[in-house]
Amino acid sequence: MISTCVRRLAAPLAAALTASLLVAAPAPARAAEGRYAADIRRTEYGIPHISAKDHGGLGYGYGYAFAEDNLCVMASWALTLRGERSRHFGAEAMSDDAVDPVSNLASDVYHKSVHASGVLRRVLARPAPHGPGAEVRALVDGYVAGFNRYLSETGVAGLPDPACRGKDWVGPITATDVWMNLLDLGRLAGSSSFKEAIAASGQEEEETKQPDRKKKVSAPGSNAYALGREATRGGHGMLLADPHFPWNGSRRFYQVHLTIPGVLDVSGGSLYGTPMVQIGHNASVAWTHTVSHAQRFTLYRLKLVPGRRTTYLVDGRPEPMGRQEVSVTVRDAWGATNTVTTTLYTSRYGPVLATGWTEGTAIALADVNAANLRFADEWLAIGAARDLAGLRRAQDTYQGMPFVYTLAADAGGETYFADASVVPHVTDEQADRCRAGDDPETLILDGSTSACLWGEDADAIEPGVFGPAAQPRLARADYVTNANADPWLTNPEAPLTDYPRIFGDTRTQRDLRTRVGLDMIAQRLSGDDGLGAPGFTLDTLQRTATGKRNLSAELLRPDLRALCRAKPVMTASDGEKVDVRRACATLTAWDGRARLDSRGAILWREFFLGLHRPRRRPDGGVIPPRSWWKVPFDPEHPLTTPRGLDLANPVVPAALADAVRFFRANDLPLTLTPGQAQWYGAVPVPGCTEAEGCFDRIRARGALGEEGRYEDVDTGSSFLMAVELTPSGPRARTVLTYSLSADSTSPHHADQTELFSRGRWVTGRFTEAEIRAYPGLTTVSLR
Repeated sequence: MISTCVRRLAAPLAAALTASLLVAAPAPARAAEGRYAADIRRTEYGIPHISAKDHGGLGYGYGYAFAEDNLCVMASWALTLRGERSRHFGAEAMSDDAVDPVSNLASDVYHKSVHASGVLRRVLARPAPHGPGAEVRALVDGYVAGFNRYLSETGVAGLPDPACRGKDWVGPITATDVWMNLLDLGRLAGSSSFKEAIAASGQEEEETKQPDRKKKVSAPGSNAYALGREATRGGHGMLLADPHFPWNGSRRFYQVHLTIPGVLDVSGGSLYGTPMVQIGHNASVAWTHTVSHAQRFTLYRLKLVPGRRTTYLVDGRPEPMGRQEVSVTVRDAWGATNTVTTTLYTSRYGPVLATGWTEGTAIALADVNAANLRFADEWLAIGAARDLAGLRRAQDTYQGMPFVYTLAADAGGETYFADASVVPHVTDEQADRCRAGDDPETLILDGSTSACLWGEDADAIEPGVFGPAAQPRLARADYVTNANADPWLTNPEAPLTDYPRIFGDTRTQRDLRTRVGLDMIAQRLSGDDGLGAPGFTLDTLQRTATGKRNLSAELLRPDLRALCRAKPVMTASDGEKVDVRRACATLTAWDGRARLDSRGAILWREFFLGLHRPRRRPDGGVIPPRSWWKVPFDPEHPLTTPRGLDLANPVVPAALADAVRFFRANDLPLTLTPGQAQWYGAVPVPGCTEAEGCFDRIRARGALGEEGRYEDVDTGSSFLMAVELTPSGPRARTVLTYSLSADSTSPHHADQTELFSRGRWVTGRFTEAEIRAYPGLTTVSLR
């Protein structure tokens, strides 16, 4: 039983944890005399514009610039990818994985098992498009050389960032580190979510446990609009990118502009440690991604041979599991080190998990992205595309997107949506025939028959995945959009329905973030949003995206007001009577937004989230919450249902009474604002949660504290980019919500965070004239 969160953010590892050992990591790349050359120019907020004559030089400049801003993050992450955290920080401390942190020992065992499997060596040995092409390899080698040059020039003792200055764990990186980072990125929605279950597969104390459905991960998400000529005032293509990735650690975006004259000119966001732009624009194409609902792995239930715990049956014939001996160096509390050796097990499908292993059965993980690096070449090719036809050719050539939808627009005013990602080839018929588990949220197939192996498509780049012809795709001249829902209502005027279930559902309830995003488009196209004449401009796109609407309040507040008038005193969940009149007055006066100064927004959040909490019975039992919607979901009206509050449901008054009592018990003002309650470091942060129906959502860790503060924001809108593709060139506005540098001493550690807090954006500089016009321009030439 695997959690919905893991399934939805499900992407890669698996079918490659077999046992050939990887040779020792190569020595750090060094720049030969005259081999690399690059110019790094920085404009406002430290944004680097890197130019070079070839891909090696471009990577060299990029690696150097990134190290200037974020060397400590990459140095720590390199230890993680090598499986060396326990050596430096102890086995019990938590890893630095921003999406799914686990103990250092579990992290080290997992990552060393990936190295030992030989998967990276095998992928790098393959020619393009199955393995990396020459340009991507040159980018990686140059990136490593540039990063290491900065470290060599500065020295570990001279690093400006106190987070790793003088630390013995800081050192040069290798090309293997960068490739492993890319491989791990591809597995983000799959194997990486099973690190603990993979690392513990040989531990017998795990035998009786089932896969944990309550596992929590900091799941990335995103919003995206691709707007065509029929939706924009100027008749140009436009794009909104709003990825929701972690605000800390190695999964942050770095803003960069990369240029090889006549070959590549692309600007946008690039995840830490990756030398290519993942979300961005060039002169005539803009694209972004949102996390796809397609499944990235399947589990296989193995039928074990009686009395032989590590042998399973396929088509009636016994197959022994493969064994991996993984050794990790561990530092104890006194500084001494010792070696811990763990035995892991693999199957023809992939690694065998510790969870779900009994005397008769075991569970194996088959990860469709276990050996996928094709997305690196695909992103590089997308960045060079001149129109949507070129973008589609790039996707059809490499077929490597690991776990994301693609939304794009071009200067001709066309738009495009596709789930061009890597998806296991499991047809609906095969899923029904081979299903071996009764959990509807997790696809567990029968591993005792080869008839349940993944299928093949003639147009697929490799066996076991769906080819382009099966993928949900839509091209429009008005718009396509996605907010992590399945493809069904990419554009409600042209619902997508003809795709296998493994890609996602149809005619199911949309979450509130999806609904508010579609409503924002509808209101802008009709002109009913108060922003002027119908149709998008760059200004109205920005204002729409950051309007801080709270759809739950819009749908439920009228009924709550009626309840307040009827019941000024409400019963809390433990039976206490609570006077809610002042709270009702506060919520009535609230502007319904999640701006910094929105008085009552936090009270609403605590009430709304309280509707979802299980209640305790007097005998200590739990009463699961039942639906409190007045009008249930109707697939014929998916954009307007469910709606309204069922005032007869006792959960509704109890949720408000509980929230009011918490505020009073802690002397918190009922008018508590987002600017008072949620912060990132020293900067107050506007916005509200996905559950409430906020578009550019944020998430602060933990519950509201007694002092009226949440823990720091850790996930949400990260790299906002609005682009208009005009005949005279792109016009872009961006904001990197957590700023360019993780170094607390850097002037660019929180400067864009302060912009985001105030609702402001950075005007993009793309052309040579725009870059040179910046009065504070600085240039570093590397040779």
